[in-house]
Amino acid sequence: MAKIYVTCRVFADEIDRLREAGHEVIMRSQEGPIGRDDLLGHISDIDALICLLSDIIDAQVITSSPHLRIIANLGVGYDNIDVPTARERGIVVTNTPGALTETTADLTFALLLSAARRIVEGDQYVRDGKFLGWELLQKHLGQDVFGKTLGIVGMGRIGTAVGRRAHFGFGMSVFYRSRHRNIGAEQELGAQYTSFEEILKKSDFICLHTPLTQETHHLFDRNAFRMMKKSAILVNAARGPVVDEEALVWALESGQIAGAGIDVYEHEPKIHPGLLKLKERVVLAPHLGSATVETRRALAKIAVDNVLSVLAGNPPLTPVD
Repeated sequence: MAKIYVTCRVFADEIDRLREAGHEVIMRSQEGPIGRDDLLGHISDIDALICLLSDIIDAQVITSSPHLRIIANLGVGYDNIDVPTARERGIVVTNTPGALTETTADLTFALLLSAARRIVEGDQYVRDGKFLGWELLQKHLGQDVFGKTLGIVGMGRIGTAVGRRAHFGFGMSVFYRSRHRNIGAEQELGAQYTSFEEILKKSDFICLHTPLTQETHHLFDRNAFRMMKKSAILVNAARGPVVDEEALVWALESGQIAGAGIDVYEHEPKIHPGLLKLKERVVLAPHLGSATVETRRALAKIAVDNVLSVLAGNPPLTPVD
């Protein structure tokens, strides 16, 4: 029998699968992110850890758990985990690739459309009793999306799925920048591989789907915003620190760019107070990228499958690269 610690609430049927396999499972029941002391207090004698991308699994955490065999991250990204330290100690690290591709692409386009067409502002306007009827020059005039130019930074699974929606659904021209050329996307979507600077200069909308690395940290700073069209809208459904949040507030307040749809934040769950004050053409979501019942169930299933496989002495199903 192995001991498994789960840092968040998980679907009961998935926890049952672990217990039916003969393992002891301790699941944290509180809402919100787990505190550092709470995490360290539960891992000294565990064999497996199921965690969130918001849980910082650094060298101290890893070395505090001498029996740990697998860290199963509930998400695609794993920049929250010290993977080199885990590997040095023979600990498997897994993620959940593919499970959230389409739903995150849906959310990306929801943010794009909401910011462009000022849906959130309009909703509040109606609820406040201010809507007096249709006018030609009414208050919430937005921007067309159909036929515009979309720049995608990070053309992996999610970026490609966003490109499909843009190309086939909205007749958009797609430009992209990524660590590697995506020939499949070029052939399927007519997507054009170009420089980061050209993405900034040409795009009416820019969607971020790049992982967080040393190279992408604060990729969007004041210099980047200065190169963007003043009519452009930025959508970030990747990682918060890819965008310098203070620079984003400056760009929006000064009219350097027209708007933003943001699902992730630089110091999540804290949000720059300047962003919270901005109402026009700015849509803020509470990290909803994968937040559908179907997708969250899929994430939990993949994580549990990985844990069961490793604890049974078999290879992991989705080890990180």
